[in-house]
Amino acid sequence: MGLMHTFLFFLLTNLLSSGASSSISPNKNKFLECLTLKFQSLNSTSDVIYTPKNSSYSSLLQSRNERTASTSRLRPVAIITPWAESEIQAAIQCSKKHGFQLRVRSGGHDYEGLSYVSEIPFFIVDMRNLRSVSIDTEENTAWIQVGATLGELYYTIAAKNRTLAFTAGVCPTVGVGGHFSGGGYGMMSRRHGIAVDHIIDAILINVDGEILDRKSMGEDLFWAIRGGGGTSFGIVFSFKVNLIVVPETVTVFNVSRTLEQNATQLVLKWQQIADKIDENLLLRLFLGSIRSPVDGERTIQASFTSLYLGEVKDLLPIMHDNFPELGLVKQDCTEMSWIESTVYFAGFQNQSLDVLLDRSQQGRVYFKGKSDYVQQQIPEKGLTGLWEFLNKEDVNQAGLQFSPYGGRLNDVSESETPFPHRSGIIFMIHYSVAWVEDGNSALQKHVAWIRRLYRYMAPYVSKHPRQAYFNYRDLDIGVNNQGNTSYAQANVWGSKYFKNNFKRLVQVKTQVDPSNFFRNEQSVPPLTTW
Repeated sequence: MGLMHTFLFFLLTNLLSSGASSSISPNKNKFLECLTLKFQSLNSTSDVIYTPKNSSYSSLLQSRNERTASTSRLRPVAIITPWAESEIQAAIQCSKKHGFQLRVRSGGHDYEGLSYVSEIPFFIVDMRNLRSVSIDTEENTAWIQVGATLGELYYTIAAKNRTLAFTAGVCPTVGVGGHFSGGGYGMMSRRHGIAVDHIIDAILINVDGEILDRKSMGEDLFWAIRGGGGTSFGIVFSFKVNLIVVPETVTVFNVSRTLEQNATQLVLKWQQIADKIDENLLLRLFLGSIRSPVDGERTIQASFTSLYLGEVKDLLPIMHDNFPELGLVKQDCTEMSWIESTVYFAGFQNQSLDVLLDRSQQGRVYFKGKSDYVQQQIPEKGLTGLWEFLNKEDVNQAGLQFSPYGGRLNDVSESETPFPHRSGIIFMIHYSVAWVEDGNSALQKHVAWIRRLYRYMAPYVSKHPRQAYFNYRDLDIGVNNQGNTSYAQANVWGSKYFKNNFKRLVQVKTQVDPSNFFRNEQSVPPLTTW
């Protein structure tokens, strides 16, 4: 039965089961024994399996979002840190045999912790040791293992050639595996698209433990893992990408204005030009509430944080012609190499490039994020209400990030990859709130605030569906059942992330993982096998 035939048959019968229910009762001792024996037969080193008895277990488990950890009932029975494909194959075999759910983590930035949190007995395959980056400067390509961070990728590229680069996100500790498989927006996306637009091959380990490349996995599965969330379909081991060529000199600037400095009108004008301006320029906008340096009262600050792929002498005329209201002058701008700009946008100005290799966490924080896409400009009335929301939350704990679209993002069709947010988008909104106070009352307070803000923004953002960015994972928009999940239930969240591409993702899932072995609260479900 073909993909479309299977899918249409399902729609007609209106029955879909994830097949996730397992008749196996998890047995921790037998599972750990299975892992130990498998790894011994592979002559694996002793530092691959970590249980709560290991002194390093807690530090390995430590998350970047205390909110997800604080609400989880269970801790993983083990954390596996493989060095090779064979160890991943062994983990899959033991998981299937003894009924412990497998979760895969590359960098640990998963907003909802789905890579390291579960409500049923589970273990983690942590890809941190799989971080090789191999650059081919003749073909301008790279093979990247998914445990590498963006910082390690950028550093390794620049060490080979300062005019080669890759288009992806700004946070250097984000893992390649999750970032690439969900899209990969960054500061060069208006000129060079997103990460998935440049993936040309991959190595994936499927539910049967087979090691597949693009040719052997087939184009449907290769399509799915480039923006559809790789962990729904298998465990991606590495990606091959085309690198891009950048100028020797790029220009950055960060100009901030408060309400008293006409910030509202500047944001209105930004919406008119951000997706239409020269595609070598990406004008990102950060909005937050601060204490005014003049009178100490609360006010809104708009920060225009930008990258131009060229020299300042070419940037200034573009800004003066398109956005004179900002008043950008040469003194606001700094010329540097592209690799230096990655340090700048990560918030490590004037630090050594070696900071890109630092994988350590920066303290404990509770965090909640959400996302939206804007297709029509938010009017002044909408912005005024937004300012009121920001001023109600604690200073410097909440913010919005407006990321412009247009340029290269418009040139790729919605169905080229699972990532559908292309033409017709002016900008993406990232909502965030962070806090350090422990306890349920603080959690409830801040999460309630961001949910109210999200509801307020409904009239001003995309509709039917209200779109969301998969890499800014948000369980508020819908979740799967622990067992069987209907297509209608999964489509509630699936259509927001993937629009019409969700149907094809379900078809691919049915072919490659019909038993729904690879699953989580927002994984693509399969059709019922008949």
